[in-house]
Amino acid sequence: MKTIKSNMMCLFLLLGFLGSTVNSYSRDIKLTRQELKEVRKAQMETNYYILDTMLNAKTFVLEADYLESRYGDRVSVLSDLNFIKVNESDGILQTGSSFDPGYNGVGGVTAEGKTGSWKITKNPKKLTYVVRFSLFSNIGHYDVLMYVSSNTRATATITGLGPGRLTWEGHLVPLNNSRVFKGQTSF
Repeated sequence: MKTIKSNMMCLFLLLGFLGSTVNSYSRDIKLTRQELKEVRKAQMETNYYILDTMLNAKTFVLEADYLESRYGDRVSVLSDLNFIKVNESDGILQTGSSFDPGYNGVGGVTAEGKTGSWKITKNPKKLTYVVRFSLFSNIGHYDVLMYVSSNTRATATITGLGPGRLTWEGHLVPLNNSRVFKGQTSF
């Protein structure tokens, strides 16, 4: 029993020393402003190509941090309940809140259906995308206009047949990395 405790203590001490040497080594390396700028540029270009793959494969989720009405009222929201999900030819638009059960059981509305027309416009100079698509759901037809930048920030404005519009603002993530919770389909 004593040997197990002493082996565990040696393991913890060894991990502590390794952690401190790694931290002291990382403090010695300082990048210049130019090097940091080059690193950020390389990261943005890499993100641009990853986003290209996600958008063309139609497998992504826009997890919203904010929702904005047509009047400019902006509200902070839970990203796991407020999202736009596209999986090839299927799509989901959902709003939710943890305060009220709502129509979908998560405090809002869930529109699930098939995606229609799909158009991607690339801007390689600014490393951005504009995506337009339609969603035909059981509660209506929606047009989605999405702006995506290479830092994975995205803004999507949804319009329907009526005069209203709603804007989701958040970040774009791959489908398999998303942790959204879909409520019951409304109506």
